[in-house]
Amino acid sequence: MDKTTDLWRVPVAVEDIPETGLHLELEAPEAVRAALAPAAGLRALPVLKASFDLARRGKGVHVGGRVEATVGQTCVVTLEPIDKRVVENVDMLFSPDAAPAADGEPEARHVAGEEEPPEPLFGGAVDLGAIAIEFLMLGIDPYPRKAGAEFTAPAPDEEGAHPFAALAALKKKPAGEGA
Repeated sequence: MDKTTDLWRVPVAVEDIPETGLHLELEAPEAVRAALAPAAGLRALPVLKASFDLARRGKGVHVGGRVEATVGQTCVVTLEPIDKRVVENVDMLFSPDAAPAADGEPEARHVAGEEEPPEPLFGGAVDLGAIAIEFLMLGIDPYPRKAGAEFTAPAPDEEGAHPFAALAALKKKPAGEGA
């Protein structure tokens, strides 16, 4: 886990999950949201909540659910503050048999059309706070735009105002002149 996902820890031990499953509703405390907003490149994070359904799968755990947030961002066109809603569905399988690679990622790589490989299960618990943060980060629009905002490049004020004006002027000079 990185420092960002360490901001909100909600560990659930596999042994604490009943055979019938476990449903949890989570809401990130104000201190977590305040620390997470700048780390996620946000102006504000007024809402971060998650709903998870956990089910045992042999020695592993299936985690399904949804992460919802309201994120305060800045429009890349108008530079005005905007609020956007993030909704991400979660469907993950954790297994103690899934060994991490040297870089911390699971060894198996996902192939299109195949089932996702399980994530490693460390210490016999899944951290729902870290999962919520990970899916929040995946759902944040890196280039948010205010509704209806469109970028139009400014027209040059004069003939030589474009970036290649100096090169165009050199091209117009007769051979032997210049430098």
